[in-house]
Amino acid sequence: MGYRPPRRTTPRMVRSTLNRQVFTRRALVIGGIQTVTFGGLIARLYDLQVIEHAGYRIKARDNAMSQRPLAPERGLITDRTGALLAGNRQHWRALFLMTDTHDPRTVIERVATLITLSPAERDRLDALLAGPAQYLPVTLKNDLDWAEMARLEVQATRLPGVIIDRGFSRHYPLGPIAAHAVGYVVRPDQAAVKAQPVLALPGARIGGSGIEQARNEVLMGIPGVVETEVDALGSVVRVLDRDSGRQGKTVSLTLDAELQRTAVATLNSRAGAAVLLDAQNGAVLAMASAPSFDPAWFDDGVPDAVWHRWMTNPERPLTNRATQGLYAPGSSFKPTVALSALKAGTITAKTRFFCPGHLKIGNRMFYCWLRSGHGWMDASHALQQSCDVFYYHVAMRTGIDRMAAMGGKLGLTGPAHLDFPGMAAGFLPTHDWARRRRIDWTMGDTAVQGIGQGYTLFTPLNLATMIARIGTGTALDPHIVRAIGDQRPHRPVAASLGLDDRHLATVRRGLDEVVNTPLGTSWGARLVLPGGIRMAGKTGTAQVINEDAAMEAANYNDARLPWKYRPNALFVGYAPVERPRFAAAVVIEHGTLLGPVKIARDLFTAAFRQPIAIG
Repeated sequence: MGYRPPRRTTPRMVRSTLNRQVFTRRALVIGGIQTVTFGGLIARLYDLQVIEHAGYRIKARDNAMSQRPLAPERGLITDRTGALLAGNRQHWRALFLMTDTHDPRTVIERVATLITLSPAERDRLDALLAGPAQYLPVTLKNDLDWAEMARLEVQATRLPGVIIDRGFSRHYPLGPIAAHAVGYVVRPDQAAVKAQPVLALPGARIGGSGIEQARNEVLMGIPGVVETEVDALGSVVRVLDRDSGRQGKTVSLTLDAELQRTAVATLNSRAGAAVLLDAQNGAVLAMASAPSFDPAWFDDGVPDAVWHRWMTNPERPLTNRATQGLYAPGSSFKPTVALSALKAGTITAKTRFFCPGHLKIGNRMFYCWLRSGHGWMDASHALQQSCDVFYYHVAMRTGIDRMAAMGGKLGLTGPAHLDFPGMAAGFLPTHDWARRRRIDWTMGDTAVQGIGQGYTLFTPLNLATMIARIGTGTALDPHIVRAIGDQRPHRPVAASLGLDDRHLATVRRGLDEVVNTPLGTSWGARLVLPGGIRMAGKTGTAQVINEDAAMEAANYNDARLPWKYRPNALFVGYAPVERPRFAAAVVIEHGTLLGPVKIARDLFTAAFRQPIAIG
């Protein structure tokens, strides 16, 4: 190869070489930046898709899911045989979660064009809209029919936050028959919700009276949760999972549904009450109060017209007369007076007083119901014929403090042993009570207490407890809850009253003669069952107006008074006479003498015709 001389470097060549070097460095820098950037992206993608896959999978799922709590299904209430007294009826309802939309008022207006909302429901929703944001669903309407559900489902995309859900309403198979004993449920108020936030859930109810209120905690149950898939607008696509929580416990009562029906039927809509006890253990077998009401009204709110009717009814249908009605016992109190005197030694079984039909105490004449007089009377015969003059004498000899002490021993006063809300306490006056109220107590006041008038007041349950204790000689306490779930409370055997058997025998003899001898005040409604089963007891009439001396002297006829001014009629009794199995107390407001006796007789008859085995 021939010699080639070196190329002469020109300025152009130098510039070209420098440009290539600059480009190479820039390419390297850019390439490096790209490599680092894409490397970081790849690393982050790997981190997201591989390392943190599980966590982001959960977050992605949560973005498409919604969870909301559910009010638990309320526990059942049954009678002693398992017959349903309070249960739950399933229905469909429309709920609304306001936080799922920016314009809740518009959504509600759309809903109102698809289903009928009552004025009360509109008022309730308007109040919610005017208040703070609700983070729990609120009820739009309960008891949707199929047509309403279909219209809401078709328009679901235009109704963000609207949920079709299953709910429960309280169901009372016996209706008014057991309303006062079983009670009713109501929507919780703000104070209750503040104390227990779970009560803000749609469908949550609390007991408003009766056993529903007394055992509300165990009936409530434990809330559940429903998990749904939602779209970008918040509308429910499908239900993924539903945990209904834990239903409240079943509360079994000592009530017997058939005996309860008998008690209500025999009252026959007359204002009053009837209580039937198992005299061996104090179980309440029937507890009727008339007039009554339908407890189902309370579950979703009592209409104004119904509430007005109840409130303006002078017979007060919402009052449980068996536990809240306070009545002067009249002559049904005389067995207690007799026992207090016998125990104090102020009389004996043979003590006699003469009844001419009246007794003057101070400057006032006190009359016997039989104005012609009963003649000579002892304790048993004075019970048999209900001689007032005899018990005027006995009361004045014994004094109000001793009578009050015996009343407490027989369960007429003192703490209420029945676990029941709103119970009224029986009352017997004492000298200390009179002094504290600056009452100028006189012998006439004491005499009047001796025949169950004046300040003396008891409930029918008090009176049933009294007569059961006299019949058995034991300090039994009434109870109405038989079991909670599968747990039955331990109840000790009732202790002895510690009264002298001879004193009890004297009083029991008189109570037997009241019903089972022609001179007895209950002879016309006596109980006669196969096997010689008879009942013993005591009638009573108690004035509801203050009689002045002129009225008493004129021996006015109660039957001619307006109905609301006539005396109340009472009866307390037990059966059988020899070994009491059942005890009853009946009050008929402004009733006739034998009316309560016949009710007790019919209750005893029904009880003996069916097996009763209660622990």
